[in-house]
Amino acid sequence: MPLLLTGRGFRQELERAGALALYAPLEGGAETRLLRRLRAAGYRAQINSARGLGDPEAFLLQLHGVRPPHLGHQSVGRGAAVGEVQMAAPQLGHLLEGSNAPVVLWLLEGQVLSRAELSSLLELTRREPRLKIVVELGGARALRWQPLASVLAQAA
Repeated sequence: MPLLLTGRGFRQELERAGALALYAPLEGGAETRLLRRLRAAGYRAQINSARGLGDPEAFLLQLHGVRPPHLGHQSVGRGAAVGEVQMAAPQLGHLLEGSNAPVVLWLLEGQVLSRAELSSLLELTRREPRLKIVVELGGARALRWQPLASVLAQAA
């Protein structure tokens, strides 16, 4: 259990790799302790679900348009059947502005992401050195992690 007491090894691996794939026991709890240790080390954290992420770069770092879901018959007026575009703020904009503190994005249910989306997340960490990403890719009997780049290399 010393691994969970300090979280130092996890933090060092995250800083070295930029993005980690995490496999946690399904009971939960271990990942919360790691996130708490990262916050104690000065990281600003954002937890999101990977479901509905869309284009990771646009969703996380840019102002982007979102349309409401199509609910069947609607008026064909100004918005037509697809609805009007509403502008949504970037999810990580407030964390990256005005501070030099590192930011960790913790993505739940990462197994739904495609290989292209995972490589896009990895590229984001290379372009923005303050941004670190942890993607939960599934369950395991014991807590383990590995660099996201090695997961992508194995899948090729």
